[in-house]
Amino acid sequence: MKPARAATRRHLPTSPFAAPVAPTVGQFAMQDQVTHDKYGLGRVIGMEDDTVLIIDFGSRQVRILTPFAELTRL
Repeated sequence: MKPARAATRRHLPTSPFAAPVAPTVGQFAMQDQVTHDKYGLGRVIGMEDDTVLIIDFGSRQVRILTPFAELTRL
């Protein structure tokens, strides 16, 4: 049996707290070192349009689509 996962909470327009900001392709540059929740430490090796980052994680290259919620620039 799989463990239960927490559901993502949506932002309510009447909330007094700011909405979470998702990173965009413009915040990443070639050769930036990044970390991903699933794949670990990697380096940006390519960009396609404004929606896709190609990241080299050492053992594999992965295309990450927007939104980059699990991706953090180091």
